[in-house]
Amino acid sequence: MLALLGLATIVVLLVVIMTNRMSPLVALIAVPIIAALVGGFGLETSKFIIAGIRSLAPTAAMFVFAIIFFGVVTDAGMMDPIIDRILRVVGTRPARITVGTTLLALLIHLDGSGAVCFLITIPAMLPLYDRLGMDKRILALCVSMAAGVNFLPWTGPMIRSAAALKVPVTDIFNPLIAVQGVGLLFIFTVAFLLGKREERRLGLGLARGAVAAGGTPVGSAPVGPALRVLTPEQIKIRRPKLFWVNLILTAVIMAVMIEGAVDPVVMFMIGTVLALMINYPDVKMQKDRVDAHAKAALMMASILLAAGVFTGIMSGTKMLTAMAQSAVAFVPPEMAQHVPFALGILSMPLSLLFDPDSYYFGMMPVVAEVYKTLGGNPIQIAQASVLGQMTVGFPVSPLTPATFLVVGLCGIGLGEHQKFSIPYLFAASVVMTVAAAVLGVIPF
Repeated sequence: MLALLGLATIVVLLVVIMTNRMSPLVALIAVPIIAALVGGFGLETSKFIIAGIRSLAPTAAMFVFAIIFFGVVTDAGMMDPIIDRILRVVGTRPARITVGTTLLALLIHLDGSGAVCFLITIPAMLPLYDRLGMDKRILALCVSMAAGVNFLPWTGPMIRSAAALKVPVTDIFNPLIAVQGVGLLFIFTVAFLLGKREERRLGLGLARGAVAAGGTPVGSAPVGPALRVLTPEQIKIRRPKLFWVNLILTAVIMAVMIEGAVDPVVMFMIGTVLALMINYPDVKMQKDRVDAHAKAALMMASILLAAGVFTGIMSGTKMLTAMAQSAVAFVPPEMAQHVPFALGILSMPLSLLFDPDSYYFGMMPVVAEVYKTLGGNPIQIAQASVLGQMTVGFPVSPLTPATFLVVGLCGIGLGEHQKFSIPYLFAASVVMTVAAAVLGVIPF
């Protein structure tokens, strides 16, 4: 009975979220509460909810303060010299431009926001691609690869997977640092090779005056990126003299957090306080900077707390356990150890079928519980999932607004973006999955 009720709960959750009949916030609260009441748990349901919220409170707090911290140091201009330097260095060589695009997107995505990454990187690099006649699908791919492989402890998939399993986010992330390094090496290699291919296609290295695609003379005149122009509001809040202070502060916060000496939520709280006091001593400006990033922070925190309701009820009512015990009968024992590796291979394509909330809060906990029942470590299921599901998969998934932001800013069609980018993004996911297996993070 409990297994069927749990299955019905997850199916309904997936349907209402994926068909947009309910927002994730509403679905994650309403659906499990109704299921618990139908199951006869009555007022005991409130205890399950409180237990679930309590377990996710540190994760939600970490995400809130991570958004505010990175928002404040970015407002202060920490990224400005880095962006300008990259734009100067790339010059007019396509191979440098593609690598520079990837590096810039990687750095901008440090705050964990794909939308911010695309909104800054693409307009900064697009003039170069247009003037040289470079394929804009490559621009879309480079920013997608960089944002996708850059799964950090405060990014959405990592936060969701930790919340769903009720484990510290560092337990999932830290073993994947070397795996992520392999992924970064792969995407920079792809970016460089695509840049070299563009050089050949555009005829660079041939006689001066050759004409590139779109009628642009190649080699006849220096071509540079459009200068970035800050608005008066942006100039007002910039603190260029504090660049090194903010950079060192960010490096220390990230190093201590990843090392695990201090809990991530504490480090981001301290970092936020210091960033505000250093850059904006005036109380009104501090309030303005917090207000500027409050919407994004509140939106994600509310989703995480709503997920606490779902996970608390599914665990407290034992529906999750009952589903796992029923599913175990269909998994041959000799195949159990291969579950994480198989999930890693499938994780990127699953981004085209499941949005992040329905996957990480609906499907993944069941798989993790089944794997745990078979004697495996459920954290390996989370690690396999973040190697592709809504990491390298989110910039091509029709289920995420970021995909439409990429194609809109680049001026290309969704179909051509997906056709061009999916093979490379899937390859990145597979490479990282194999690396995770070779390095012993997940079993073959």
